[in-house]
Amino acid sequence: MRIHSIQARDLPDLWFQAVHDILDEGSRFTIDRGSYAGQTRLEYDYFVGHVRFPGTKPLLPDIPPSCGIPNPVEEGYIYGGDGYERSYLEYLMTPHKEPGESYTYGERLTHVPISGEKKAWYEDRNEEIVDLRPVDGRVLFEEDGKLYLNQIEWVIETYRRFGHRNNQMVLQVAHPSDVTLLDPPCLRSIDTRIQEDTLNFCVYFRSWDLWGGFPANLAGIQNLKEYMASEIGVKDGEMIVESKGLHLYGYAEDLAKLRCLR
Repeated sequence: MRIHSIQARDLPDLWFQAVHDILDEGSRFTIDRGSYAGQTRLEYDYFVGHVRFPGTKPLLPDIPPSCGIPNPVEEGYIYGGDGYERSYLEYLMTPHKEPGESYTYGERLTHVPISGEKKAWYEDRNEEIVDLRPVDGRVLFEEDGKLYLNQIEWVIETYRRFGHRNNQMVLQVAHPSDVTLLDPPCLRSIDTRIQEDTLNFCVYFRSWDLWGGFPANLAGIQNLKEYMASEIGVKDGEMIVESKGLHLYGYAEDLAKLRCLR
């Protein structure tokens, strides 16, 4: 497998370089299962991107008017606006889930049921196994007699209470049982690291649509990082993103060529 690595200044720079390079470095194959089954796409064997200043505005791609193509992501999609029933930030950072949705990233991050052995250990006050914290309605909360965890607030509180040298603070999106879903979550985890009073994110996607999903996801995740850094009381930092399935669907290939003047 070839590891394709990009060093970028900001999120629009990362997106442009990734779109430009995949036209030469991507492998073309037919999709066997999942979204767009039967169609072709270009895909990196493995992609790593390092963004030094992901908070630089604007967060979304730069599309010169001369290209004659729309931006793959509208501001309203990220922050809400006319034509959008909910924003991407709501999807990412709140537990709201529409009927028919098997999951949302926000549900996985902010509305995690504590059940089975973990709940039993918590009820038994087994402090040799679990980190016993009060049910405060924010980090840990109860609904209909069940106990839930907000991962985002747990990580914030942990850094504030116990300091920054901690390698345990991973925001988990994936569940082992996700393998049974026809369309399991693409985002699997957001690992966190505070270094020199700066919060950095390490993000992994199992599969990733480069044209539209990549910039929308990273704009949302950057907003999440800024919120967490502010709540912890540290600076907003860098981002490392990885995927073994960053791809460009066939329908977007011509658009990519127009953007890259190819």
